[in-house]
Amino acid sequence: MSAQIQYVETPFGRLAYTLDGEDKGVPLLLVQRFRGTIDDWDPRFVSALAARRRVIRFDNAGIGRSSGQVPDTIEGMAEVALAFTRALGIERADVLGWSLGGLVAQHITLAAPAWVRRLIIAGSTSGGGAEGPAQHPRVPEVMTKPVNDEEDFLFLFFTGTETGRAAGKAHLARLNAQPQRGPLVSGESFMRQVKAISRWPGVRDRLGELTQPILVANGVSDVMIPAYRSYVISQQAPNAKLVLYPDSGHAFLFQYIEEFTDEVHRFLS
Repeated sequence: MSAQIQYVETPFGRLAYTLDGEDKGVPLLLVQRFRGTIDDWDPRFVSALAARRRVIRFDNAGIGRSSGQVPDTIEGMAEVALAFTRALGIERADVLGWSLGGLVAQHITLAAPAWVRRLIIAGSTSGGGAEGPAQHPRVPEVMTKPVNDEEDFLFLFFTGTETGRAAGKAHLARLNAQPQRGPLVSGESFMRQVKAISRWPGVRDRLGELTQPILVANGVSDVMIPAYRSYVISQQAPNAKLVLYPDSGHAFLFQYIEEFTDEVHRFLS
């Protein structure tokens, strides 16, 4: 997979994006995680999605190859995403948000409910409420390091089992094999993302407004956003389906690529 990087002007800056797959039907917009860029979507995952539909990846303002400044609120990130899609002339879309992207995707849907046909929330949360399992106590220290090494990444995104570690190393190898990777998220942009996450009040009290069909998914052993948070969304959003994957963590979607993308295709069809 080697989709060409393209750019579009928006009120928030010049944003980088890629288009994968044939331009047919409703496109799928991917909304990225904390400290992630276009290049941090697993190429095999994107290829599996793009085999049946147009897939759009983009760097939000101030991230990766995009200009502008990272919004310091989740709502602001959703505003940038909607401005990006307006600049491309996209009249309606399906949305897949992973991790931080799941937070943003929920705000996109709440702000433009007629624009989002179907919503996929992967490894994420609606915020609000303190019940259920907490994230692993090492997570804040590891995820805020200036640079994460391989062991940090495996801890945050995969399980410590032989299967989990093998899946994580294979995923990293695919990422690193990509030619001409763009810049990492800068320190300033990283801190603005942290600020947005830390001040986010959540949307748990608004889940009832998300009336679109919703697919919620996670790994059962996610140390960053425990799978219980996905369960909460599935219980309070009126048209949500929950799928959990065994022996997997935050990056379950890159460990169970075939299984999850098959689930996505069925859901979107």
